[in-house]
Amino acid sequence: MGEKNYILTREEISQKLERMALELAESLAEDALPVVLIGVRGSGTVIADKIAASLRKYVNRPVSVISVDLDKHHPVSVELSDAVDLNHLHVVVTDDVTNSGRTLLYALKPLLSFHPRSIRTLVLVERMHKRYPVKPDYVGLSVATTLQEHIQVEVEQGEVTGAYII
Repeated sequence: MGEKNYILTREEISQKLERMALELAESLAEDALPVVLIGVRGSGTVIADKIAASLRKYVNRPVSVISVDLDKHHPVSVELSDAVDLNHLHVVVTDDVTNSGRTLLYALKPLLSFHPRSIRTLVLVERMHKRYPVKPDYVGLSVATTLQEHIQVEVEQGEVTGAYII
């Protein structure tokens, strides 16, 4: 296997996550309602944990993290990890990479049973292949790729260590 074509290093990822947490904190300044980050199981949940840790430095309100479990290729069943009342809360759905918007769209499905105060989406890497009407509100890096290329986000022991193009 050849050398990986990195588009983000551990340090760059850390800076981008911190910036997105600060942007999120600024947009939440209008009230003191709790924030629930919902990470797409796997890398999305690790990113949600990192955003939550940074966000707690900037806001004085409860910040929690849960995950959403779904098959990204056949999202028939979409389930939240915890039974949380999301009514009147700020909800942020997080994932590592968005390609077409499909995963984010289906990750929003469980929220239809609630009336959150706001719903935002956050991704570390956004690709420019939108097929669904979901655009992330907070993006670490936007990358133009071919349809044949894929972006892999590396996670080791709860840390996001890199992102590269396959």
